[in-house]
Amino acid sequence: MTPLKLLGAALIAAGVLALVYGGFSYTKNTHDVKLGPIEFSVKEKESVNVPVWAGVAAIVGGAALLLFGGGRKG
Repeated sequence: MTPLKLLGAALIAAGVLALVYGGFSYTKNTHDVKLGPIEFSVKEKESVNVPVWAGVAAIVGGAALLLFGGGRKG
């Protein structure tokens, strides 16, 4: 499998996941305070929404790479 076809398959998988889940969330540490033996930490949960058009574009682009990315030899 050529690298372009591998990239195409990865784009299709990412596009399908984007359409199914609609986004993802992650947690980041925003404040760390240390006062002697006491430590305080604030964690914020951030979410990122992936637009539907981005998922569809990833699937279409991945399919195009699978179909036309191999090229012809000779």
